[in-house]
Amino acid sequence: MAGADVSDLAPAFDRMGLSSSAREYLLEKIPALHLLLTGLEREDARLLRSRSEGGEVPGREEFPSFVPGDQNKRPGSALLSGRREQMERLASEARADGREALAAAIERALRSLGPPPDVVVGGATWSFGGRLRVMGIVNVTPDSFSDGGRFFDPEGAIAHGVALAEAGADMLDVGGESTRPGSGGVPEEEEQRRVLPVIRGLRERLPSMPLSIDTRKHAVARDALLAGANFVNDITGFRHDPKMVEVIAHFGVPCCAMHIQGTPETMQKQPHYEDAVAEILEYLEESVANATRAGIPRERVFVDPGIGFGKTFAHNHYLLRRLRDFRLLGQPVLVGPSRKAFLGALAGGKPAPERVLSTTACAAAIVMTGGADVIRVHDVAEVRVAIAVAEAIRTARDGGTLSAAR
Repeated sequence: MAGADVSDLAPAFDRMGLSSSAREYLLEKIPALHLLLTGLEREDARLLRSRSEGGEVPGREEFPSFVPGDQNKRPGSALLSGRREQMERLASEARADGREALAAAIERALRSLGPPPDVVVGGATWSFGGRLRVMGIVNVTPDSFSDGGRFFDPEGAIAHGVALAEAGADMLDVGGESTRPGSGGVPEEEEQRRVLPVIRGLRERLPSMPLSIDTRKHAVARDALLAGANFVNDITGFRHDPKMVEVIAHFGVPCCAMHIQGTPETMQKQPHYEDAVAEILEYLEESVANATRAGIPRERVFVDPGIGFGKTFAHNHYLLRRLRDFRLLGQPVLVGPSRKAFLGALAGGKPAPERVLSTTACAAAIVMTGGADVIRVHDVAEVRVAIAVAEAIRTARDGGTLSAAR
């Protein structure tokens, strides 16, 4: 789904002196939505074509335009272009014609234009569609790519988490297993030994702070939740340990399913995609489905495209550019670009600790595209400044007395 930001037309309407009714009329006529459909059945395409052709009479453009894809190369693909009410009308027609899957797909795409539903995180209700929230990283590892060993002892990690909270973090993500490219696993008992004292200490020092456990093992997640965590962040999208969703459902906490191609040990060995966005969307949709089958309410599942996890630098650039596509799932979107190698390369090959500026630039770009709800970072204070600047620019509406009077 792609949509023009029709609010950008407001300055032109101001200069034209249009009334509110004239503005509303024009906005209704602008074909701002473009919906790519795949997997269409023959009867779906027949319905779409007939409604589009039947609505071409001037003054009776009731349905979106329909452009089929090359059926030899991409069978079942098509592009719909039109206005929201045309898409809604088409969904109703599809349902009346018995094309339930088509109707549901269109309706779901339309819902994704708005923010995802509110979710309770650690006792607080999070609403979306406003400021990008910040998840601060607390690595309790000797070998993480960016800060391995810096906060390996519990007291140091707890103090670091408190500092991130004071800098403005909305949530802290505690992890005891490095998942940098090429890393091996950590035994369950060792991972628990690393993270549990930190979570207990953070919960004591920060009673109301949402705490996330970053793990792919259900037993670590279980014990972390018992120790005071109230969010689970799984880099494998619940694939590594099938019992993970059962634990999350039992505790009734929100969670995040991330995409990864391969494993941390193998993910950067020539990652390849035919269609990165489509393949990652399919993976994440399956993760969400696994979660809901286990009894986790869909609105509690965040999704993360997995920047740097089985992606080339070019893949990372492209996925960040197309972040809004992941809103099609209807879930809150979390993204973690912080200090990663692709940012270091853009900054002249700087090592991880010196990638703060490129991380803040990336955060600002994410704000401007409006493609994510939460960003996971090491440098909370600096990123909060970048977010504030970018948000002020993105939402600016005062262009003088004409716009102020609106």
